[in-house]
Amino acid sequence: MLKKRIIPCLDIKEGRTVKGVNFIDLIDAGDPVELAKTYVRQGADELVFLDITATIEKRKTLSDLVERIAVEINIPFTVGGGIESVNDVSALIKAGADKVTVNSSAVRNPDLISEIASQFGSQCIVVAIDTKFVGDEWRVFVDGGRTATELKTVNWAITVEELGAGEIMLTSMNNDGTKSGFSLDITAAVSRNVNIPVIASGGAGSRKHFRDVFYNTSCSAALAASIFHFGEIDIRDLKEYLKNEGIAIR
Repeated sequence: MLKKRIIPCLDIKEGRTVKGVNFIDLIDAGDPVELAKTYVRQGADELVFLDITATIEKRKTLSDLVERIAVEINIPFTVGGGIESVNDVSALIKAGADKVTVNSSAVRNPDLISEIASQFGSQCIVVAIDTKFVGDEWRVFVDGGRTATELKTVNWAITVEELGAGEIMLTSMNNDGTKSGFSLDITAAVSRNVNIPVIASGGAGSRKHFRDVFYNTSCSAALAASIFHFGEIDIRDLKEYLKNEGIAIR
């Protein structure tokens, strides 16, 4: 069985790390370069960098900041925000990214997933799915959670795998920033219906929440932001706790 991964996420706005609740009410969470270095020291398995306003502001990801972080870390580094073409991916890989994540651009142009996978390999392409429970179903949202789509979350997850995605980063907008725990139902449903790794995101507030998502779903990794940024949970302590709970952790 593959060992589970713990992944801190740097949500970036105007060059600073930020964090909100349900994708709004953003507050400053520190310098992204210093946070990245801290997470390497604590034993993070990977790092995700999301330029959260690049798409809505119709600009490219902050490549210079990506480069500054990349030279300071030695763990897999996934970067997303404003990626619309193979050329954008190439620029980020040159800046030091190991993988890229696409969201809104993949919904609007699903062929982009196949193009990136063909050029760089499926292992390079992570499709981020921002999902919200609307009415009686989980739906896909784009533009940093601002715009609803007609896509049903599980169906879209199956599609992105078929198009060549190597991994899915699944964020529950209902849970994001609430510290009430991961959304186990949609995480379990997506994990059950695809054969590629799924990263659970949105809602981590305690060590028990990580245990619960690994016990109750077949996700491959769990991602969090504010609890790491503000020192509420140390990744070393979290990993020790999970090992003691019988979870195979890297």
